[in-house]
Amino acid sequence: MAVHLDLGRYGEQLAKDFLIDAGYRILDQNWRYGRAELDLIASKDQRIIFVEVKTRRSADHGEPEDFVNWKKEKQLEFASSAYIAQRNHHGEIRFDIIAIIFENKDLYQINHIQDAFWPS
Repeated sequence: MAVHLDLGRYGEQLAKDFLIDAGYRILDQNWRYGRAELDLIASKDQRIIFVEVKTRRSADHGEPEDFVNWKKEKQLEFASSAYIAQRNHHGEIRFDIIAIIFENKDLYQINHIQDAFWPS
């Protein structure tokens, strides 16, 4: 498997553990609808939270969250609408980003950005 995919999967596991430790319940991971994928779907306080995880080895080329552009937001909106419809959810939702920067395998920074964007 490619090294960047390993890093991404490791980042998703760290993000999942981070959310669980913060009191979130994980509903789904790597949920797909068409070509779109939702990295993590969590819930807290009767709200569904769609979490995009961005993992990088450094911030030399920008912060990880900077790589969630309008196109990615549209894909997340598309997939989240399908998820909400399938689950018949009528409550609140939120879109978060968890940005992880690694210095090495055991030394990293996690930045949880709540309400990171709202699709138009």
